[in-house]
Amino acid sequence: MRKKVFQLLVDNTAGVLSRISGLFSRRGYNIESITAGVTADPRFTRITIVASGDDEILDQIEKQVAKLVDVRDIKVLEPDDSVYRELVLIKVKAAAKERQAIIAVADVFRAKIIDVAAESLIIELTGAQSKIEAFISLLDGYEILELAKTGITGLGRGSHNVTYLVD
Repeated sequence: MRKKVFQLLVDNTAGVLSRISGLFSRRGYNIESITAGVTADPRFTRITIVASGDDEILDQIEKQVAKLVDVRDIKVLEPDDSVYRELVLIKVKAAAKERQAIIAVADVFRAKIIDVAAESLIIELTGAQSKIEAFISLLDGYEILELAKTGITGLGRGSHNVTYLVD
């Protein structure tokens, strides 16, 4: 099983995300993560999908998604030619005496403490999946109360591979 990161530019219309995820569901393809957001041009949405499967399945995913009416462009974001990021929010149980140690670990990773409550902290961290996994593993001695990840979003490096859409 391999993972592939697909970047789609789609028309910013109602139901577009549902139609794309429906294709995956109907065909039995697995989505590892999916993120979507409007681009600099509000007519279009950029969707990043991380899918897993063997080479044949991943090739089929690319071909099937490209056929959808709303899809204007699809690219595979190769790891060496792209930048990937993910956001995670982690709520950690933290008594007053534990806070300094947790904050020290967060500082090493350039994470932000975005909420402090009587018995917990919420930490925000953005970075590559490996950075996030390393941070979470260092919190192993603490009780993670809740965790929310956005999934991967990414862009190709440089300006040579930019897609310009015109009507």
